Parts: sequence; C-alpha cells; structure tokens
Amino acid sequence: MSTVETLEAEALQLPVSERARLIERLIAGLDSDPAIEEAWAAEVERRHAEIDNGAVSLLPGPEALATLKAEFR
Repeated sequence: MSTVETLEAEALQLPVSERARLIERLIAGLDSDPAIEEAWAAEVERRHAEIDNGAVSLLPGPEALATLKAEFR
C-alpha cells in the first residue's frame, strides 16, 4: 500500500469533524498563485460595485435555477 493510500485509510477512520479539519488544513497548505488571488479579489469587488450601484439585479436562488432549467430543456 502506498503512503497516500495508507494516509487515506487512516484519515477515513477519523470522526467527521476531524476529517473536515484535516481537509481544511490540507487545502490551506496548497500553493496558490498570488496573481490569481488578486484577480479574484478584484472580480469580487467589481461585482459588489455592480450590485451596489444597481447595474445588475439579483434573482433568488430558486428562481435562477428554474430559469436555467427551462433554458436547457
């Protein structure tokens, strides 16, 4: 059994809360590209500004899903 398989088997024996904590720590440890992080932050700011100044309108989740389902039938 490889190291990854051994770790996986051991992790699956943990309680759900501990597995969730482990997942969070593993994801946080992944290298991320600062340029990508900055681009996403700028996109979030742009979208918030569009909402704040009324350039876009928001739909409730169920309504948005119904619209998408109708479009792709």
